[in-house]
Amino acid sequence: MMRAVTIKEFGGPEVLTVEDVERPEPLPTEVLVRVHAAGVNPVDWKTRAGQGMAGLQTFPLILGWDVSGVVEKVGFGVHTLRPGDEVYGMPWFPRAAGAYAEYVTAPSRQWARKPATLDHVHAAAVPLAALTAWQILTATAHVQEGQRVLIHAAAGGVGHFAVQFARHLGAHVIGTARAARHSWLKELGAEETIDYTTTRFEDVAEDVDVVIDLIGDGQDRTSTRSLRTLRRGGLLVAVPGGVSPELAEAAEEAGVRTSAYLVEPDGPALATIAGLIDAGHVRVEVEETFPLEQAAKAHERGETGRTRGKLVLTVN
Repeated sequence: MMRAVTIKEFGGPEVLTVEDVERPEPLPTEVLVRVHAAGVNPVDWKTRAGQGMAGLQTFPLILGWDVSGVVEKVGFGVHTLRPGDEVYGMPWFPRAAGAYAEYVTAPSRQWARKPATLDHVHAAAVPLAALTAWQILTATAHVQEGQRVLIHAAAGGVGHFAVQFARHLGAHVIGTARAARHSWLKELGAEETIDYTTTRFEDVAEDVDVVIDLIGDGQDRTSTRSLRTLRRGGLLVAVPGGVSPELAEAAEEAGVRTSAYLVEPDGPALATIAGLIDAGHVRVEVEETFPLEQAAKAHERGETGRTRGKLVLTVN
């Protein structure tokens, strides 16, 4: 048996409860990982509330996709890992991975060795957010040296990785965030910062090659406004809200491109990211940690939308 945070119905943070459940066993090509820490992401609380990836889940559900831990057992056919290896990963996404628990099973090649310079708490903050940023920049936008990249919500979990990766790729980075975050973002590599609470970003950001919208095209219509910042032929990547027909039409009229995006498990990319972290090119920001039993409190904190970097659950 093991401890896990489960939900039996969608709802508020109060539906998260700690229970004893059966420990999983690895199938062939899978590994059993003893979880030391689990990252908390917006998709977690959105799914808990019946949004996000809710349509792909079944009850009872163990939330969470970010894991850092130690391989406990390997299934038949696993050649890349062995018991005792420290690993981190974002297994199974968007299907349930069950990271809010003491043990997780997943295919061995969805994991990578944990960055040697990070403890498990900071390693657990990396996978989903860093993979999202890395895959957008390298596989979707194909960012090149000298290009101008505008990142919305630059101080958040995905945003602070996107700033560093874009800078590492040689881009000129512009980030939107509250003024209190600006000096920190410049330390991470942002050349320009915009306080979205006092300045309309589309009035000051121009000739942008790539916009990464990590906010969504909601009431403030961040994605639609961002079209004005792009050079002709530029690309808007709309992450939380995707690309609506209205946004696609507006982009076509403006002569720019749009792309929706969903992260996927990627062990080799995590290995590359670990190398960047260990080489000192990328920093990992964890604002606050919570014990597994306080997962509901972590969700409440995350839903304020005011975190710097990531929130993490400590498990073992």
